Amino acid sequence: MVNDQENKDVRVKDAVISGRRPFTLISGPCQIETRDHALEMASRLKAIAESAGVQQFVFKSSFDKANRTSLEGKRGVGFDKGLAILEDVGRVVGCPTLTDIHDPGHCDEAAEVVDILQIPAFLCRQTDLLIAAGQTGSAINIKKGQFLAPHDMAEVAKKVASTGNERILLCERGSSFGYHQLVTDMRSLPIMASTGYPVVIDGTHSVQQPSQKGTSSGGQREFAPIICQAAVAIGVAAVFVESHDDPDNAPSDGPNMIPLHEMASLLTKLVAIDQVTKSFSDE
Repeated sequence: MVNDQENKDVRVKDAVISGRRPFTLISGPCQIETRDHALEMASRLKAIAESAGVQQFVFKSSFDKANRTSLEGKRGVGFDKGLAILEDVGRVVGCPTLTDIHDPGHCDEAAEVVDILQIPAFLCRQTDLLIAAGQTGSAINIKKGQFLAPHDMAEVAKKVASTGNERILLCERGSSFGYHQLVTDMRSLPIMASTGYPVVIDGTHSVQQPSQKGTSSGGQREFAPIICQAAVAIGVAAVFVESHDDPDNAPSDGPNMIPLHEMASLLTKLVAIDQVTKSFSDE
């Protein structure tokens, strides 16, 4: 997906996230459950990724899932405890980390611990949040809202870039398609790449079925690998795919997360596709 615009590669510690390089894997359970679970998942995912030939791994998990379908939905361990756990993951496992932020007040403190701040899809046009995130100087992964066209993300990115921070990732996670359904338009990937910013495909949230179960969301995890494979064939910079060792009993997004034992097979296929795709020049 190399284009005529300046390519704004994003460096995160020793990793460089770029559509011109092998894809970066962003993976982990939807929400932080316990310190031990987060450390185990990060360690196992890192090892699986390395064995499959993935060169760059970022651990993702959220301290708070603030947009649960139901008031009774489990939200996570909270801000302070979550940041402490993510700090341990980064130190012990030795990988970059990513987490959601929901409020401008989260930004500075979160940026001291995690390497990538993520703007949730529902908040992707919140100007104060985007500017506060940009002002930290951290890498910012912006989820495209289910209600936005891919062209709209250029204006979203400008809000962060107005702070002087060009360390921006744009993430596709599906668009609303009637009630309880999402569809992923693969045209959105090159459209967002035309901004010059690296593009991320969120394969697991793209197959989410919002609020489909009434008090929680459903999902069709069997289609997540197809979304990921198609996106890698186009040439994305990163693949965001949530994983869990027991997704059917996970506190959130279980129906769309990839079981941990299936990750090796998926990543091996993605690496093979990525190598072919990026062996061709864009002329």
